[in-house]
Amino acid sequence: MQNEIITFTSPKASVSEVFRTLRTNVQFMTASNEHNSILFTSTQAGDGKSWIAANLAITFAQAGKKVILVDTDMRRGKQHNIFELSNNKGLSNYLILSVKDSQDALGEYIQRTLIDNLYVITAGIVPPNPSELLTSTKMVNLIKTLEEMADIVIFDSTPSTMVTDALAISRYVGSTLIVASHKKTKMELLKQIKKNIENVGGKVSGVILNRVPLSKREYGKSYYYESSIVASTAKGRKSKKKSKSNEPIEANSGVFGGLFKGNAKVEDKKVEQMKQKLDKVDEEKSNQVTNDSENKNDEDLNVLLKQLTKYLENK
Repeated sequence: MQNEIITFTSPKASVSEVFRTLRTNVQFMTASNEHNSILFTSTQAGDGKSWIAANLAITFAQAGKKVILVDTDMRRGKQHNIFELSNNKGLSNYLILSVKDSQDALGEYIQRTLIDNLYVITAGIVPPNPSELLTSTKMVNLIKTLEEMADIVIFDSTPSTMVTDALAISRYVGSTLIVASHKKTKMELLKQIKKNIENVGGKVSGVILNRVPLSKREYGKSYYYESSIVASTAKGRKSKKKSKSNEPIEANSGVFGGLFKGNAKVEDKKVEQMKQKLDKVDEEKSNQVTNDSENKNDEDLNVLLKQLTKYLENK
């Protein structure tokens, strides 16, 4: 638990600051959405999806929002381990109840955590038919009920290339975020997941690029962070090399601009101006290939990103 919920155990750490930046971007992204629910999925196991969902939920709770985190990975759920909760009564247990028995029983399946304002519904026992349970009318009604109960509902789902569980839920939630791994996730898989979700009526709002080393001096440490904060709201970065679909995604590779081209509409002029500054910094630094110039580029981007975050938080 101590190593997983870094935003709770080390709120002043640089990684925790990045999660607060992610929270701000998600709030900006979902401001006009009638649903207050977000689904997390990934291309494959090990991308850090559950870790990101848990820490993002904590940062929302720390901001005074009432948050319900739902572990919908009924095959290999992790949230009960992350928060050290009992998994005897979880989502699967609730969904197999009869309609009559479940009407007044929901409260028994929502567990408190050590973090104020944060509640968790664990995955529960492993059922023989998780996909069928997630597409049931009972699950749809549960999503609506939870949205009414909380300020934000976060669903931690399965990797989308392995099973269809995430697809089953994506059409009923407000938006979906895909977690990708730096130098591991391939662009063609990312595009396929986005297409599959949209084909069933879901909305992909962005990509979170995880496991990017915090800085060159941190390479020997085990802490990583999600550097691409909701890629759909940012313009693609220019790069010397064009990204190929079968190549692993790297930070600032420019692939996200193409993946989400035309999706984002930024109405606030000041925010748009700051994002244009980010693009200008990337363009000016694109021809500098030494390590020193790359470090300087990262510093400029971080300064501008903090300015953007401060503006959004004040607003």
